[in-house]
Amino acid sequence: GRGHSVRVLGDPTLEPEARAVGCEFSAWTTAPHRTSRDPSHDVFKDYEFKNPLKMMDAYLRLFLAEPAPRWARDTAAELEARPVDVLVVDFAIPAALIPGEKLKLPMATLMPNIWIIPTPGIPPMGPGLMPAKGWPGRLRDALMLKLTNKLFGRALPPLNAVRESFGLAKVSSTYDQFLAAQVILVQTSPTFDFTSPAIPKHVRYVGPELVDPEWSEPWRSPFATNDQRPLVLVGLGSSFQNQAPLLRRIVAGLSRLPVRAVLTLGPALKPADVSGADNVVVVQSAPHAQVLKEASLLITHCGHGTTMKGLAAGVPLVCIPMGRDQNDTAARVVHCGAGLRLKPNASAHQIGAAVDRILRQTSYRTAATKMARLIASREGCADPVECLERLCSSKNRVAA
Repeated sequence: GRGHSVRVLGDPTLEPEARAVGCEFSAWTTAPHRTSRDPSHDVFKDYEFKNPLKMMDAYLRLFLAEPAPRWARDTAAELEARPVDVLVVDFAIPAALIPGEKLKLPMATLMPNIWIIPTPGIPPMGPGLMPAKGWPGRLRDALMLKLTNKLFGRALPPLNAVRESFGLAKVSSTYDQFLAAQVILVQTSPTFDFTSPAIPKHVRYVGPELVDPEWSEPWRSPFATNDQRPLVLVGLGSSFQNQAPLLRRIVAGLSRLPVRAVLTLGPALKPADVSGADNVVVVQSAPHAQVLKEASLLITHCGHGTTMKGLAAGVPLVCIPMGRDQNDTAARVVHCGAGLRLKPNASAHQIGAAVDRILRQTSYRTAATKMARLIASREGCADPVECLERLCSSKNRVAA
């Protein structure tokens, strides 16, 4: 939108969305990638893990460490074929920073959720812990941090092997490779996240992405204009986490309440996977930002994008995290008072009771409204495009 040329290197499934917003596109060749959105083509089936620490260990080994040479090789080939002024890398693939460092390119890392690098003063990621209270909490965090550091340390030898192959010095920790860019852009609000003075100085919070994806279908309410029942939006994400059984329990819980609900399946599920009810309409997709303008409550897995859209609209949440960063995002929702957290095996009765509680107690709506004001104010947030433009300027000054 500011007149820069942007090229996306990613999964072939992303090409239509990249081109729809004016980007050029190249696909991974040897690095892990999916060729369709069918769950059978998932590169890493994180939903098969019940233990978040085991999931993290498998992710570090199977997605980050072992394929590191291929992430770096594909990125290097792309940079050689089509030179750039700035390289922006997804935080989940830090090996892609290595060829940029070799070429002395200005680089940014994009973290499209909350801050996830283990940091003193912030509960370690995974279980969805609240901030420490007193010495028991500090001891808990210290033990968890020690375990997390051990897990991340296993990825260091493969990353250093790639660095050596590019003629670069070894780094002393896996975190150093994650933090190797000149600026790290965190796509959430610091007023929502758990922060700490120990967060690296080159981290910039840039606020959440609130625009609906290109594949969202046009929305027209199926309910009568004079229907005064509270509207509930249900969205458990656009990627597969085996969420159909939970969605069916959510429908059962809502069917017993005096509400009307819209349940969005997303591209990972089919209409046959989840049936609606008299007061629950099931659709493939809908623009969440638009529906949330009318909603009284959001039921979500606490994927960061859906969560922030709900809070930005001042809508309280029933959080049912299913893995990834969702436990920790849910913890932040509960901490700010804007919602309740349930386990992913919650029964229809428990889900219905949580919905009823939030709709009856005004404190949840009040807290969500406060968070909406903070998000809108962009307090503590930088402009991400300006950050990247400054990197462009630094490259030009060096070249001159």
